[in-house]
Amino acid sequence: MTTPRDILVVEDDEAIATGLSLNLRLAGHRATVAGDGDAALTAIAERAFDLVLLDINLPRKNGLDVLAALRGADNFVPVIVLSARDGEYDKVAALRLGADDYVTKPFALAELLARVDAVLRRAQAVAAAPPVAAPEPTAATMRFADVTVDPVQRTVVRAGEPIKLTHLEFELLLFFVRHPAQAVSRQHLLAAVWGQTAGTPRTIDNFVGQLRKRLEVDPERPKHFVTIRGSGYRFDP
Repeated sequence: MTTPRDILVVEDDEAIATGLSLNLRLAGHRATVAGDGDAALTAIAERAFDLVLLDINLPRKNGLDVLAALRGADNFVPVIVLSARDGEYDKVAALRLGADDYVTKPFALAELLARVDAVLRRAQAVAAAPPVAAPEPTAATMRFADVTVDPVQRTVVRAGEPIKLTHLEFELLLFFVRHPAQAVSRQHLLAAVWGQTAGTPRTIDNFVGQLRKRLEVDPERPKHFVTIRGSGYRFDP
């Protein structure tokens, strides 16, 4: 018997949202519907969900921005992105932002439900896994202050303690440590890390803020991730 899970359906098409929520309930889950990106973020802030089905084309705030906001706020709720766009670029953008899966519309309901079950199983396995000790660095390790960045193992350790970053946070950090002492514009960061259309300049600010929070001694007075007024940011090792 399926263990009931709380699933948020973020979809502005009422017919699709109703059909998904009905079939999720028939599969033994509890389903809640949000019709736009802002409503989705409000619902997630007020309640812990086990999974989010997230459409990309949403009013008020699109699905990629919702996903970026979640990961930027350290919310690692599993997310399956739903999109009518079948382009490889959109899939890559969603996965780089931290999506757990990507399903193209129109989709077969049985396949979607199977993907829901698979993502929920993976999330449960991760939650049950024992804590991971700080890994041994490889020859490719880069260091600044008390932080060690290993691009091969994709790990970050600060003062001997592992630091958990999302995929995109790690990509941004990796770009910075590979380009020290250079003023880089937000537009350049969007192109190099996010891609040409995913994310907004404000997204860059949010992600830099997360790196400061995790890796600076005093995030309010950063020494490594420095704002360059009118230009963007500079990484000082």
